[in-house]
Amino acid sequence: MKKRTKGRIPPTIRSATFADAEIVARIYIDSWNAGFGALLSRADRTVTPALVERWRHDLIQPVPRRWWVAENSGTTAGIAGIGPSRDPVDERLGELDTVAVDPSHWRTGIGKALMSVALRYLVADGYDEAIVWTVEGYERGIAFYEAFGWRRDGGVRDDGRHIRLRRDFT
Repeated sequence: MKKRTKGRIPPTIRSATFADAEIVARIYIDSWNAGFGALLSRADRTVTPALVERWRHDLIQPVPRRWWVAENSGTTAGIAGIGPSRDPVDERLGELDTVAVDPSHWRTGIGKALMSVALRYLVADGYDEAIVWTVEGYERGIAFYEAFGWRRDGGVRDDGRHIRLRRDFT
């Protein structure tokens, strides 16, 4: 069932900071568990101090790494990040690292707003194309990416559990 969005105030997107690490970790884990944890036989991941610390480190990386959070009615509801590709390692190829939305905010436009910002910056940062990795069988996520022009390119990893999608900006 589609949530009604008429009359909703669009989310505010801002650059993520070191101070966002704890909420970013929670959104990442909650979204992971609800979205595709069962596909990987592990829908019980939890936020740990080590994970929060990893996010603190990631959120303060300099450009070309970029992270954003989406706020909706004063609540941090989603995250997105981009940078150069890590797999394969290629500084000329962009990567959509993550788009994650708190499950209580799914289907409210948060993901679309974050994706729009991420795509805009991938282009502004000079990438001709970019990749994103997702879980095979995660049809909700794959449909979301495909709605924004991402297409499977045949790349797989982790014994086929993860698939790669690619988007051309030329």
